[in-house]
Amino acid sequence: MKTRRRLHLNAFLMNTGHHEASWRLPESDPYAHVELGHYVGLARTAERGTFDSLFLADGPQLWSNLAQRPAGALEPLTLLTALATATEHIGLIATASTSYNSPYNLARRFASLDIISGGRAGWNIVTTAGAEAARNFGLDAEPAHAERYARAAEFLDVALKLWDSWEDDAIVADKAAGVWGDDTKIHPPRHRGTYFGVEGALNVPRSPQGYPLLVQAGSSKDGKAFAARYAEAVFTAQQTLGDARDFYAGLKALTVAAGRDPDHIKVLPGIVPVIGSTEAEARANEQVLEDHIVYAHGVDRLESLLQLPPGTLELDGPLPADLPPESSIEGARSRYTLVVELARRDRLTVRQLIGRLGGGRGHLTFSGTPEQVADAIEEWFTLGAADGFNIMPAVLPSGLDTFVDHVVPILRSRGLLREEYGPRQTLRARYGLPRPANQHVSPALTRV
Repeated sequence: MKTRRRLHLNAFLMNTGHHEASWRLPESDPYAHVELGHYVGLARTAERGTFDSLFLADGPQLWSNLAQRPAGALEPLTLLTALATATEHIGLIATASTSYNSPYNLARRFASLDIISGGRAGWNIVTTAGAEAARNFGLDAEPAHAERYARAAEFLDVALKLWDSWEDDAIVADKAAGVWGDDTKIHPPRHRGTYFGVEGALNVPRSPQGYPLLVQAGSSKDGKAFAARYAEAVFTAQQTLGDARDFYAGLKALTVAAGRDPDHIKVLPGIVPVIGSTEAEARANEQVLEDHIVYAHGVDRLESLLQLPPGTLELDGPLPADLPPESSIEGARSRYTLVVELARRDRLTVRQLIGRLGGGRGHLTFSGTPEQVADAIEEWFTLGAADGFNIMPAVLPSGLDTFVDHVVPILRSRGLLREEYGPRQTLRARYGLPRPANQHVSPALTRV
């Protein structure tokens, strides 16, 4: 008998919350983004809500506008290693760039996190757009969109070789014979490619999951092709149920075409819930946040995203009719398209568009009662738009507390979410995914 399908929930943690004005509220600590205790509390709250995982975004550059919101962040793998010791069940997903890392060092860090956490590590794979990051690594400009994804594909291929460079039983530990390990079970990659040359085996044993859960967030044509080939969970921004269903069906079809099981890629749209005990209270909470937006910051950010000269946009006018085509965008193409389509579809002024983007930068913002938030989640889940959700509280920690205390019980009562974790599992097992067998032993997959 087939097990009932259940929601996968991931907590996307961002300093004082996803709304850009969250740090201005009286309850918010503007220094929370560099306080370990803040993140320990959030992780334990998400674990109390039996979330599958939590996630930290990251980028190898400092935001250019420190006036807008708390900037700078603790390095995510370091922070998640600390959170691994403060939690027991929840998965720990870190963002790391294939554009500005090397496969050997990054593969070692993720394997180490997986071992320390008992098999709870995940990697959000990004290709990193933006000239600011490029200049931090000796480049005059960011690599072209297609080149970033080509490098990412080779990076992943090398990382997989490194994680498989130790067979699971390479450690013998035979004290009587004086044999600690079996050298015949070590397989150096000896890789020579377009972007990387990696000779030796990883200097850490194969981790509990084999390799971390592989997560991806790009929704451009190149991003979806990459996801279909590699990703096991996909974070996506979708504004409507129809668009979400189209994305879901399209990505599952691409995954089948790539020779993979479509059940082995989980689609998690982002949702920014603003919750009140009544609809009026929820709208009032949303209005408080919108009232704290500094629109000059929003204009600067929007002009940068749309690659427009400063001073182009007028707050109470629409977006210009002659925006650059998506094909000319070398940065975040899918987010560019989403924002432009949102503005055109809903006939928004620049001011209104900034208000919509202030909560989740293009992710769905939903205000309502706990029942209404649960209804929206259930509708997208049951109508083929999502395997779960990337929960993005507008304000932290209060938004996550409210979701766990008031929405999670409703989801549980409807049989959509587990009541408790049960025995300890790896993050892969939590997502219903197989543990990959070492490529040097067998092409078969075994479950954990």
